[in-house]
Amino acid sequence: MDKKFLKEIKKRLEKEKAAIEKELGNFAKKDPKLKGDWDSLFPQFDGGSLEEAADEVEEYSTRLPIEFSLELKLRDINLALENIEKGRYGKCEKCGKLIPKDRLKIFPEARTCNKCKK
Repeated sequence: MDKKFLKEIKKRLEKEKAAIEKELGNFAKKDPKLKGDWDSLFPQFDGGSLEEAADEVEEYSTRLPIEFSLELKLRDINLALENIEKGRYGKCEKCGKLIPKDRLKIFPEARTCNKCKK
């Protein structure tokens, strides 16, 4: 892959990584014991009504799948950035062939080619 393309992709990935980390930071904290894991903040009850407490627990349970989805996306972005640094970016994890640039432009953290993604 040419250096200009890799530089452009790296910049996009780093920007998206920062945005995801910011979004996660709004409702979760990095787990210092487990790399790549974030923990949603469980609500703290300070004498409010039972209704308010139930609403906070419901909001917490709604955030968990969002947290999981963002963690997976962040994992793929970090892997793509690592592959750029190691000179392995753009190779399909399954068949080893190059992933088409068009696919990488749309989905820069792609780990497989079009044929293997199925």
